Amino acid sequence: MLLTPTIAVHMSAAMAAVVIGPFALWARLGKKVRPRWHRALGYAWVTCMVGAAITAIFIRDFRLPNLAGYTPIHLLVPLTLGTLYKSFRFLYQGDITGHRKSMQSLYVSACIVAGAFTLLPGRYLGNLLWQ
Repeated sequence: MLLTPTIAVHMSAAMAAVVIGPFALWARLGKKVRPRWHRALGYAWVTCMVGAAITAIFIRDFRLPNLAGYTPIHLLVPLTLGTLYKSFRFLYQGDITGHRKSMQSLYVSACIVAGAFTLLPGRYLGNLLWQ
């Protein structure tokens, strides 16, 4: 698979989300709460996640087991968008615990776990890393 503009935007948004995520979560933890930092970093992280999810729709791979070019990792697209919606709905309802848990689980599943899968041989970043 070649580095197309869509893949470049997707990778940039995903890598930015991986980096920004812990800082957004950290701003609400600990003894000193930093709501402005949390909100600013949170919106940046959400923007990166939406960008990564939307661009993933346009990245198709016909070499791996797929359905019309969509591989199992594409199931993270509706999961990501749905979890973001659910998380903001929790926030709107005042359920901070639900918001926190959904954002933390989204970070782990969509950033850490999916990021680890991109490093497998046969994937673009995996091929760059292992060859």
